[in-house]
Amino acid sequence: MHFDYETLARQLVGFAETDSHYIPLLANASALLYHSMEDLNWAGFYLMRDGRLVLGPFQGQPACIHIPVGKGVCGTAALENKTICVDNVHSFEGHIACDSRSLSEIVIPLHDAEGKIRGVLDIDSPLEGRFSGADQAGLEQCARLLETVISWG
Repeated sequence: MHFDYETLARQLVGFAETDSHYIPLLANASALLYHSMEDLNWAGFYLMRDGRLVLGPFQGQPACIHIPVGKGVCGTAALENKTICVDNVHSFEGHIACDSRSLSEIVIPLHDAEGKIRGVLDIDSPLEGRFSGADQAGLEQCARLLETVISWG
């Protein structure tokens, strides 16, 4: 499955040219990802607040509101400060099931200009093994681009 991440990245920059505040930018980013990529059932962001991840802009079914750092795929990605790609979430120890239909998940940390983790990009699919190495590289590229244009203030 091929996806054009370069076009996606250009669209994300375009959103930031209109307004780089994190709420509208992440809202449009989650909508763009959800409606552009195939076989997703959730795409969005969890944002750091008071030492835990809190639900941010997203597309999909209602989701868990709070995720402790170190718990689930999102919390583990935040704790370890690295991308985590899981082919089958049921095999991930401590997985938090917000939507029982999700089988695979990719989570990418987002940082501010000082390198502090501000949140994570979380994408779920009802297909096992949905996210390839090319997807990971493309989504990481998009996350790094968001980091350069986003205003956290």
